[in-house]
Amino acid sequence: MRKLMTVLLLVSFAFAAGCNCMQAAKPAPAPAPRPAPAPAPEPAPKPAPAADPEAYWMATQLYNNDCCGTLKIEKIMPKSVSLNEPFEYTIKATNLTSKNLYAVNITERLAQNFKYISSNPEGKLAGQILSWQIESMGPNEVKTLVVKGQATSEGWIATCADATYIIPACAKTQVVQPALELTKTATAEVSICDPITLTFTVTNKGSGEAKNIQITDTLPAGLTTMDGASQIAMRVDSLPAGRSATKSVQVKATKTGAFENKASAVADGNLKAESNVTRTRVTQPILTVDKTTGREWEYGGRRVEYTITVANKGDGVAKSAVLTDTVPAGVEQIQISGGGTQAGSLITWNLGDLAPGASKQFTVSYLPTTLGKITNTATAKAVCAQDVSKSASTEIRGIPALLLEVVDLSDPIEVGHNETYVIVVTNQGTATATNVKIDCTLEDTMQFISADGATQGSAAGMKVSFAPLASLNAKAKATWRVTVKAVKEGDVRFGVVMNADQLDRDVQETESTHFYK
Repeated sequence: MRKLMTVLLLVSFAFAAGCNCMQAAKPAPAPAPRPAPAPAPEPAPKPAPAADPEAYWMATQLYNNDCCGTLKIEKIMPKSVSLNEPFEYTIKATNLTSKNLYAVNITERLAQNFKYISSNPEGKLAGQILSWQIESMGPNEVKTLVVKGQATSEGWIATCADATYIIPACAKTQVVQPALELTKTATAEVSICDPITLTFTVTNKGSGEAKNIQITDTLPAGLTTMDGASQIAMRVDSLPAGRSATKSVQVKATKTGAFENKASAVADGNLKAESNVTRTRVTQPILTVDKTTGREWEYGGRRVEYTITVANKGDGVAKSAVLTDTVPAGVEQIQISGGGTQAGSLITWNLGDLAPGASKQFTVSYLPTTLGKITNTATAKAVCAQDVSKSASTEIRGIPALLLEVVDLSDPIEVGHNETYVIVVTNQGTATATNVKIDCTLEDTMQFISADGATQGSAAGMKVSFAPLASLNAKAKATWRVTVKAVKEGDVRFGVVMNADQLDRDVQETESTHFYK
């Protein structure tokens, strides 16, 4: 008898590795179980005894033997055991393929004269049928089963192992779920003249491609796109999982204030996302300028000074602010404060940036060279601020200064002869004198002879009066003459009184003459 007996049992299966076999060894359960990860290693069974040909019988079974085999079952049993003495034998299952085997069922038909004690791993005993259910076996994986029992009678103990399994025809499809996330940023603070930049970033946080993404942002009242629209619409054709797309657009403000809003995104598959709320503060500088002087008129020959105040009454910085002031004609000796510079008839102050609520003050003064009204205008400008101007006028008035002089042409003079008195009024001032009136007083030593000059004269008793001179320009002179006859000797006096609209009281002048015989 051969020392090793090999029993070859043929079981065919349609999915043998490298074979085109279509017959299953035994009916496979349906449907196929879902592939599972390789199971955790089982506790190592007690090592099988060395395959000593002298001590063990060995049986090998190749399942699906039509070609190269799929599952190999090997059983190693001792050649002889003692009655009622416990002994062990080994069943080893090997996956011969590069595929996973599922629902592997190994059954062991125990002999009637074999009493089962235990197995490792633990099998399920039903009568004399011992079975193990193995969920899956990976490519080339080996499972070792150890059975322990004892013989209950003399003779041969014959046990038979069998196996079934399935190799499912598996296909897979990936189930994905794209997910949108939308973030938005906006310029935090901006002048009303500058654009606001809005940036939108859409991210696919899911596991599949997002398609036909539409980003929409409805702008709040007071903000529009650069072409005047009230809504922003942008498209992203597709976005793979884990990728982002960023788009930027500029908008403009039509008024100042604080603006808040958020954007939204939608995509195929009913995907939706809303962005965070962004806040933008829109400011505007508002300039004011004021120009004042001490009084509305001034006498010629005196300096005229103006105070100019420029301020920012808005809530935004007035950048690169400039103040200018025009120099009127007919002035000289110009004095400027605060670092202003003159070029021709324009004075300029470069103010730099003027913060909200800030103000600056300057002065400029002139010496007028002519009479009349002088007017000039100060103007303030800045980036994004409306130009503002303020004018101021000063009337330059003259002062009439009348000088009265009286002289006699002959002194002394003999009684019986005539004496002529010359009256001269000179306007030494800077304004015209009006209604200049001359009256003369005679003493009893005199007899009126005649009167002439700038205006017509007449005598009444001892008084000679001239008609008023309507106007006497600055630096001009007017002359009158009165001729009298000396009728008595003595130290006589010829008196003259002058008045005018610009005089509050009379001006008197007397000329002495010596009359003799």
